[in-house]
Amino acid sequence: MDIAYIPSPSRGVLYLGPVPLRAYAFCIILGVVAAVWLGSKRWVARGGAKHTVGDIAVWAVPFGLVGGRLYHVITDGGRLYFAEGKNPWDAFKIWEGGLGIWGAIALGAVGAWIGARRRGVPLPAYADAIAPGIALAQAMGRWGNYFNQELYGRETTLPWGLEIDKTLPSGEVVKGVYHPTFLYESLWCVGVALLVIWADRRFKLGHGRAFALYVAAYTVGRFWTEWLRIDEAHVYFGLRLNDWVSIAVFLGAVAYMVIVGKKRPGREDPASIDPAAHAEEAAAEGPSGKADAAGKADAVGKAAPSEKVAGAGETAELSRQADEKTDADAVSDTAESVGKDARNPI
Repeated sequence: MDIAYIPSPSRGVLYLGPVPLRAYAFCIILGVVAAVWLGSKRWVARGGAKHTVGDIAVWAVPFGLVGGRLYHVITDGGRLYFAEGKNPWDAFKIWEGGLGIWGAIALGAVGAWIGARRRGVPLPAYADAIAPGIALAQAMGRWGNYFNQELYGRETTLPWGLEIDKTLPSGEVVKGVYHPTFLYESLWCVGVALLVIWADRRFKLGHGRAFALYVAAYTVGRFWTEWLRIDEAHVYFGLRLNDWVSIAVFLGAVAYMVIVGKKRPGREDPASIDPAAHAEEAAAEGPSGKADAAGKADAVGKAAPSEKVAGAGETAELSRQADEKTDADAVSDTAESVGKDARNPI
């Protein structure tokens, strides 16, 4: 029965007066907010400062958006933007869809690396904290494809099939019931986020291994959903380009987990992952803690001279107390002598 199918929205944009509110962009924004929120909670639980994830995201998110768009344009641009009769300027219309996750993660990592260096934070530790949040952001972002009626799968008679009724730029009308690959991948990403959170707690993953687990788990689901999709794509040896990328990335992520797991088991020392956390602790302690906020490294470096000064001060104090005791004894002896003279006059 058609009533069981998932209906597609009639449009993917709402207008608030003259301002368009595009569902695709809104889904991405919600995903970014969710990723920063969850990543911040995990970062603080690992011993970091609460604002570090957001500060680094200011670098990672723009880089990720540019990287995702570049991957999309490079892999599909010849067909969508640069072929005869196409408008190359459409390559900049990111709100119409078209972000490649591989480019987003790759260039987003570059932005995160820049932000992490500026904050004095090790990138692998940051990646571990943010990994489930990225998966959750992808789960939300995939709903943008639903509103744009794009990237669906093969035709199906399953009751959760997705109804498509749209007109392509070429004038071709697409109407039918197809696999909702956006929904499959969205649910898979939620499962990946839960898997990473569980495994991280159970096995104390650190040094980038939680992030590698996210990457490996995501690629498994992406391989399957990519296999279902029917949109045009580059095909090599019977597999779509993104399937080959999924295989390569999966192998790289698993190799990373194995190698790093042998060399650096466990997690990073919480006291070493975020210098800003010490500054926040010192500020919370009040004026007495502000000196510590200037940097514990300086305190450690000056520990030996401080001990010497403290030792000299302690010696001076003992000497002063001894002098006071001597003076007090002398006064006591004088008083006693005067008393004796009074009792025994000459």
